[in-house]
Amino acid sequence: MTAFLAGLRRGWIELRQILTSPMQLIGWLFLPAATVVVMYVLRGSTVPGTTFSLGTQAVPGILAMNVAMTGMLGLAMALTMDREDGTLLRAKATPNGMLGYVTGKVLAQAGLTVVVLAIVQVAAVLLFDGFAPSWLAVAWMTALGLVATLPLGAVLGSLFTNAQSLSLVTMLVMGLVVISGVYYPVTAMPEWLQWVAQVFPVYWLGLGLRSALLPDALAVAEIGGSWRHLATAGALGAWVVLGFVLAPAVLRRMARRESGASVAARRDRVAQRTA
Repeated sequence: MTAFLAGLRRGWIELRQILTSPMQLIGWLFLPAATVVVMYVLRGSTVPGTTFSLGTQAVPGILAMNVAMTGMLGLAMALTMDREDGTLLRAKATPNGMLGYVTGKVLAQAGLTVVVLAIVQVAAVLLFDGFAPSWLAVAWMTALGLVATLPLGAVLGSLFTNAQSLSLVTMLVMGLVVISGVYYPVTAMPEWLQWVAQVFPVYWLGLGLRSALLPDALAVAEIGGSWRHLATAGALGAWVVLGFVLAPAVLRRMARRESGASVAARRDRVAQRTA
């Protein structure tokens, strides 16, 4: 309990530091804000088969993208950077330090994700017309999306030894975002791409947020012509279970392998890259 409470304090301190650093906050806001601007420019386009604005239809997918990028990849990046500078090794050397460390990191990244999502969502509601929001459903889907994606971020941060090695993962996630119906209805894509998109949580989180923010008539643009609430809950629930099974085991393995020699080797590699 002491370690968990220390993690709560650590998470709050880290979140406060990010939110009071204009450069960091702008960095996290840049991609979703730029995407919202692009959709606003395209607001005159319509969803195929309807008269509904394509820009408005894309907003929930942008919010889902924010959860994936800020939550999952942000946590993975934080873990790899702390491995490089020895922060994680110091946490390992403290009794129950890993519990406090992981608790703080998860809470800080979850809090940042919610703040960025709220800012983008408020801006989108002011810029776009046609929303029919159920805020309770939005909150529920956001919470489920965070629980489904944050453990994956912990797994990625444990598997990759430095921030640069995550660049390929970032590119793959961006490609996944494109085929997950964020910018254009997934039903307009080839069927095999639709099946690929449905394997991963980004599609299901986007679908759930669309069902919470858009009129029911827009379900016609989705696979099967419905919001598929049960399938959404089942798919994201499966990712939650997978993440909570994998993350503790991978984090324990990573912690066991951390040593002064491994940190020194990473610092040498960083020095060589910057030389």
